[in-house]
Amino acid sequence: MKKRLIAMALISTMLVTSLVACGNKGEDKKGGVAGAKYQVGVCQLVQHPALDQATKGFKDALKEKLGDEVDIDEQNAAGDSATCSTICNTFASSNKSLIFANATPALVAATQATDSIPIVGTSITDYATALQIDDWKGTTGVNVTGTSDLAPLDEQAQMIGELFPDAKKVGILYCSAEANSVYQSKVVTKALEKMGMTVKEYTFADTNDVSSVTTTACDESDVLYIPTDNTAASCTETINSVALQKKIPIIAGEEGICAGCGVATLSIDYYDIGYRAGMMAYEILVNGADPATMEIEFAKELTKKYNADICQKLGVEIPEDYEAIEVSEE
Repeated sequence: MKKRLIAMALISTMLVTSLVACGNKGEDKKGGVAGAKYQVGVCQLVQHPALDQATKGFKDALKEKLGDEVDIDEQNAAGDSATCSTICNTFASSNKSLIFANATPALVAATQATDSIPIVGTSITDYATALQIDDWKGTTGVNVTGTSDLAPLDEQAQMIGELFPDAKKVGILYCSAEANSVYQSKVVTKALEKMGMTVKEYTFADTNDVSSVTTTACDESDVLYIPTDNTAASCTETINSVALQKKIPIIAGEEGICAGCGVATLSIDYYDIGYRAGMMAYEILVNGADPATMEIEFAKELTKKYNADICQKLGVEIPEDYEAIEVSEE
């Protein structure tokens, strides 16, 4: 009886050892055991319509291509860059298969967290500025690729001249902490100055001084321009309350901001650039594409849109080739 118990114990030990060995051999680059789902981490800077649509497009693309094979861990940093870093460091330490970074601070945080896990970005105006690449050639050369939300800035400047031909002073309103907003402001300023307008920047450091800075900008300007700025996008209600009272129209860099406080925009489709980023992620995960050599993609379709409610309140007449922004009933 004693010999039989010893033999059974030895057999049990051998079985456990065999199972552990098989488990170790099955570990792969997906961050788990063989056959496990792709683990994708999503870091979105802040909740607002444009970024929300980009994330939705990304998730839809991956789910369509991979179904239950992909597990998406979606995190929102609530507008805090430090939280982006915490999220991305967690993704890196858990060895995610890929990190999706929605907005520039999220992208920067992801690149600081890992130089090996593939990173796909979106809602990035200029990757060269975001990643501090001097010799830009269309690819990053590192573990990063993605899609851009850059619309033709010179055409947005022309929109100001088209809708407000009598405007002399243009104020550019944005968050000084967002590098891509700084970039956009410089480009738009040059275009507007060529049109004979006087341009002045009005910047806020965070959400706390949006109201006061907007008040000053409205008092000193005929029209305001807001680039694709994430902080401004999360404060459109505050901006609109000031601008409407002052009767100052705003041209916005994207549809989400325009829906909240603008009169018009030349906008891209954020769902589309998110979806295309998802397809790029699929190529990386399944077909082994190298993000370092994948060219940054840009929106192909642009649409002139206007905010019918604000235009009516300000008495702004919009040409027929503009499309009204659909307002949610929620």
